[in-house]
Amino acid sequence: MALYAIADNPIPPGAVEHELTALDGVRLRAARWTPERPRATVVLLGGRAECIEKYYETIGDLIARGLAVATLDWRGQGGSERQLRDPAKGHVDDFGLYERDFLSFHRDVLAPHCPRPWIGLCHSMGGAIMLRIAHAGRCPLDRLVLTSPMIALFGHAEPRYLRWLVEALDGVGLGGLYAPGGGRGPYSLSPFDGNVLTSDPARYARFGAMLSAYPALGLGGPTIGWLHAALRLMRAFAEPDYPRAIATPTLVIASGADRVVDTPSLERFATRLRAGHLIVIDGARHEVMFERDTFRQLFFKAFDAFAPGLETAPLAFTPPLRAAT
Repeated sequence: MALYAIADNPIPPGAVEHELTALDGVRLRAARWTPERPRATVVLLGGRAECIEKYYETIGDLIARGLAVATLDWRGQGGSERQLRDPAKGHVDDFGLYERDFLSFHRDVLAPHCPRPWIGLCHSMGGAIMLRIAHAGRCPLDRLVLTSPMIALFGHAEPRYLRWLVEALDGVGLGGLYAPGGGRGPYSLSPFDGNVLTSDPARYARFGAMLSAYPALGLGGPTIGWLHAALRLMRAFAEPDYPRAIATPTLVIASGADRVVDTPSLERFATRLRAGHLIVIDGARHEVMFERDTFRQLFFKAFDAFAPGLETAPLAFTPPLRAAT
């Protein structure tokens, strides 16, 4: 399970690739980087439809801080085994399956190869998965940094008809169909104008170029089964006592211009965490690690202050970015 690159998105030096097998036999792709005398390991866990290649720039920035990095592709996306015959469908029928992926990653990569402390850096769906694991008391990570975790949909909107529709369709065996409005095309190949992920045209184009060069890394819309599972988890997050059961020190970084997840819901959730902190980066869109430099610098300032024993460091690994036309 190799890593891939293009000229504008090179692999950070020193990559070690891993092929893992989850508890139920699903093959997973993982990778790690270990600089000399690392001060900690960042456990980088991406969101839905993302892959390791998308994070090369951020991985390089973390290595420049003297941090080891370990990351994986969740089942059904990136270079990991897809779950349905149509590889463009993003599908699971229960988020507990992602915990199997993490357990394999912990067993075969983190525990034997990665120095502590372990700092989770988890985006969107990756943040939701780790919150679920932490709530159950099974999180081995020492600290969590969550960027726009998938707590609730933008506007805190879950129309009752949508809940009934996905429950009914999933209940009659149609969970493998695309959710309403979804399709085979990756969102990141859509035009930049109007996108809800980032205001940086060059970073947006860079990931689109990766998907164009290596289409097998891409993912289309979620399935009805995935949406049903996500809505169930988000309803659990809405329970007032849910965050109070999470003991892991957690920094939630919300984006003020997020149109994917609901920032007010993140604020309410973070205030109920037993050891939680919240920072809102005004003006940033959903993917703050792929935003303009101004927003990324604010993100890293917050990360450096929260992660144990780190000093402020420059963004030293910046692949060339072509201006959007």
